[in-house]
Amino acid sequence: MGLDQKDLDRFKKILQVFRAKIAGDLEHREGDVLNQSQRDAAGDLSGYSFHMADMATDNFDREFNLGLAAGEQQSLNLIDAALRRIKDGTYGNCETCSKPISQKRLMAVPHATLCIKCQELEEKKKRRV
Repeated sequence: MGLDQKDLDRFKKILQVFRAKIAGDLEHREGDVLNQSQRDAAGDLSGYSFHMADMATDNFDREFNLGLAAGEQQSLNLIDAALRRIKDGTYGNCETCSKPISQKRLMAVPHATLCIKCQELEEKKKRRV
């Protein structure tokens, strides 16, 4: 059984709320961390070079935040793809078997592209590689 317009509107709203939150988090992360120089991030106001251990910590923090930003960007891409599927009428259908994705799964993962069965098969394939 597919999704009716009421269901599609509900999932669209959920996706838009998630998108706004993630986009806000990403913007905050970029503004606070990623657009700062190493010296600014370390709080070094002097012209002296800072300690190697401090540099390593700052580099770790910067790399960590870059990883978080990349994950947030990937989530935005998945949400945008789900919103496009709502618009083109393919949202809620498994991309592998074309069967409807359960509403319970869509509530848990609104940007899901695979039904549970196909997702499990996909994960098994990845584990074998």
